[in-house]
Amino acid sequence: MTQGAEGGGAATLWDRTRQLAAQEILRTALRLFAQQGYDETTVAQIAREAGVSQRTLFRYFGTKEDLLGSGEEQFVTLLTEAVRAQPADADVWQVLRAGFEAVLSLHTSPGEALERFRLVHRTDSLRAAYLGKRVRLQEAVLPLLEARLAPSGIGRGQARAIVATAFACFDAATVTWLEDDGRGDVLDLYDRGLAALGNTGTALRPDPGHRGDPPDRP
Repeated sequence: MTQGAEGGGAATLWDRTRQLAAQEILRTALRLFAQQGYDETTVAQIAREAGVSQRTLFRYFGTKEDLLGSGEEQFVTLLTEAVRAQPADADVWQVLRAGFEAVLSLHTSPGEALERFRLVHRTDSLRAAYLGKRVRLQEAVLPLLEARLAPSGIGRGQARAIVATAFACFDAATVTWLEDDGRGDVLDLYDRGLAALGNTGTALRPDPGHRGDPPDRP
């Protein structure tokens, strides 16, 4: 075995060790958040329960908020890279779906994802931060969608509406998934939401010639 190979093996072992440590910190944080609430739990408590120093914790997670999701930069990178990787002639809704799928891949398990989303949606400070992050994610992906749609004569305003609609469908899918206690698949729910929007001109539009059933007579 060469020295370089040994170095590569050591690096891999170190990476696995770091990953295990990060997972233990995450499990501890999620347990404390569930028991005490997010705002009531301090970084010092998490570090103490996980058996690490606060300095070590911050090496793995830059902020307390990052314990419930990767940093915003990583979300942006995953989303935009997934969008760029789609074929030029791909359906725009499926292009954005690929981006959402990449973001969801950050969660190590459905149970972990469910607990994180629950905390975000029931904690005002986290929900506000999430909404701000969502706007910035939309702005990051907008130029990519605009470039894809420009050859079809679709301008920035229309591209922005498409991006906002896709994110709204993804949010609706996530909330429905939460209400169903994690049953089903978020992306399947996203697809169903888009399908419903596709039917707004027919099945979901009231018949102008139909006045409804007559009221019951006393």
